Amino acid sequence: MHMTTRDGALDLLKWLALLCMVLDHLRYVGHPVDLLYVPGRLAFPWFCLAMAANLARARMATAGSQWRYLGWLLLFSALSEIPYRLYIPDPDTLNVLPTLTLGLLVARGWQDRTSASRLLAVIALVMGGLFSPRLMFGFFGVLLPLALLLVIRRPWYFALLPGLVCLAANEWRVLIYAAKLGNSAAVPGIAACLIAPLLGVLLLRHAQGIHPPPMRRWAYGLYPAHFFVLLALRQLIA
Repeated sequence: MHMTTRDGALDLLKWLALLCMVLDHLRYVGHPVDLLYVPGRLAFPWFCLAMAANLARARMATAGSQWRYLGWLLLFSALSEIPYRLYIPDPDTLNVLPTLTLGLLVARGWQDRTSASRLLAVIALVMGGLFSPRLMFGFFGVLLPLALLLVIRRPWYFALLPGLVCLAANEWRVLIYAAKLGNSAAVPGIAACLIAPLLGVLLLRHAQGIHPPPMRRWAYGLYPAHFFVLLALRQLIA
């Protein structure tokens, strides 16, 4: 979303989320490294937090900006599905952008009290529930942007609550079962889910003096592009 004044902390959060996502996906390049799963648990909640921060700052004042934001997500949801399926072995969900798209509609519906926004939010909730098994991070992933929007301007300890939503979005039953079996990544993964929203909120509040390269609309293309880069790397080392 275009801002007249860049928020360096917000740009930093987006870059860190992208880095964590790439680290997570490096697990599929060659020999799997289970511990890369842990930074991967930070990526999705930080992207959701960036979305919530944009909503909280700009309130998407015009209908045009709302539809442009939604349109970019829909466009790259479609463009990313082929490279996602080429790279991820036997995926059982869609890529992450459809989940973020539905999450945007839900959070926006809570924020904007117009009948159109509320209707879209209800439709997004219903779709999130019906298609939860096909959505990356499922129904709770759809709720996470709203959970973050509700706490982003509250005292820091409220940010612990979306951590529970984040854990639920990450198949908490599987993680807890894996922890009981002694999986080395399970306990750190659970911890990462629980504290990711809090870490992101603290970063937004205390990293204002940092000014990384601004992440603008071109950054949508990094999502499908990184799959092609990692796929080429996998073919190179195979």
